[in-house]
Amino acid sequence: MGSLSLEMDFEPLPMTPRSLAMTPRSLARQRLFPNVENKKQKVAPPGAGPRKNLELEVMEPGLKNDGPSLDTILVNYLDTLTQRVNYHLGYPVNICYDHYATLAPLLQFHLNNCGDPFLQNTVDFHSKDFEVAVLNWFAQLWEIEKDQYWGYVTNGGTEGNLHGILLGRELLPEGILYASKDSHYSVFKAARMYRMDSDTINTSVNGEMDYSDLRAKLLQNKDKPAIINVTIGTTFKGAIDDVDVILETLKDCGYSQDRFYIHCDAALCGLKTPFINNMISFKKPIGSVTISGHKFLGCPMPCGVQITRKSYINNLSTNVEYIASVDATISGGRNGLTPIFLWYSLSAKGQIGLQKDVKKCLDNAKYLKDRLQQEGISVMLNELSIIVVLERPRDHEFVRRWQLSCVKDMAHVIVMPGITREMIDNFISDLVQQRKQWYQGGKAEAPCVADDIGAQNCACSYHKIDYIS
Repeated sequence: MGSLSLEMDFEPLPMTPRSLAMTPRSLARQRLFPNVENKKQKVAPPGAGPRKNLELEVMEPGLKNDGPSLDTILVNYLDTLTQRVNYHLGYPVNICYDHYATLAPLLQFHLNNCGDPFLQNTVDFHSKDFEVAVLNWFAQLWEIEKDQYWGYVTNGGTEGNLHGILLGRELLPEGILYASKDSHYSVFKAARMYRMDSDTINTSVNGEMDYSDLRAKLLQNKDKPAIINVTIGTTFKGAIDDVDVILETLKDCGYSQDRFYIHCDAALCGLKTPFINNMISFKKPIGSVTISGHKFLGCPMPCGVQITRKSYINNLSTNVEYIASVDATISGGRNGLTPIFLWYSLSAKGQIGLQKDVKKCLDNAKYLKDRLQQEGISVMLNELSIIVVLERPRDHEFVRRWQLSCVKDMAHVIVMPGITREMIDNFISDLVQQRKQWYQGGKAEAPCVADDIGAQNCACSYHKIDYIS
């Protein structure tokens, strides 16, 4: 069996006038499915609505198959996803990247990062050197020295939360987990998994932690240590819990630094806030920070980054002779491709590129909010947030077409780097047109959402104000 050749296995297509006009995804389609390139595919027209269940079965080689070929099924799927990209508004995924074509040759190798990323394995098929490079970049961003931190590239923000809260429990076994009711659901999942005592903290109408409620509950349980989940950008409203206020509250309640642990869930905003202020910093007495790599930065597979203090990690480390390494991760083996994608994106963008993305998203979020206000639609946008919360659309089909996330009487749009002004304008145009039908041209009233987003943001007939002025 001959050796694999990256150049031969992934030889670039010749650049013809037609190919020069094609998008990266079109080129990928041509490269991956050459046998169906010239066949007319049955795909839904743009904007026709969410894709339907494909109702697939695994095909047995050699048996008669009257249906479409494997390549035809895949190319139809690819075309559908390509069309639906322009209607992806409700969930925090940055799908604006082109590095998948460059990194495609790596798919011919099984890359598994087992155990501690700072220790080499006996098997060469890993990407720990890329992983450490990514971790060093985030350590610098969050202001902790290389010899003072430990971390790893996770499978997503949930794993980072599970790891950070587990660290807190191991350091403070009798500690109570405090988390706001607007925290990500994985925080409460961690409490159940680890059978921890927990207390839910109320939030203000904008989604930020109610610090007076935190103070009251800390004082009620003063005899036990505190493990606090701080949310840097809540899941639905994008509110930011103030680390400094929480630290001051702990001090006022008599908690010394050896009696509390702070985990920062910064899944979406951990790459955004450092370019606005330094609220996330290990110069403060925090214990861990996690982000999701596929969100603001962008990656084709779910992933994340978890950073903690090196002095804490021995509480989780276990020597595993089988892999010739120690392991303090949740998952053990990890996808070795993700650190390379993260490293490539960070290297291609740099801090200047990320700063531009932050500014673009903040500007577009304000543009969306202002446009909705001008149309008399209830809307809220937190300071430093890219999550625009609005009244929930009345039609399920509309929600599915734009892939919106909804809670109670609210929906939200998360303005990611790939969302353009054109997409925003198309969304608003569609929403305004549909609302005329839902509310019969003004004969029926839009719901009051003052309890959900504040009276000042509600445009119902009772709270309506002259937004334009």
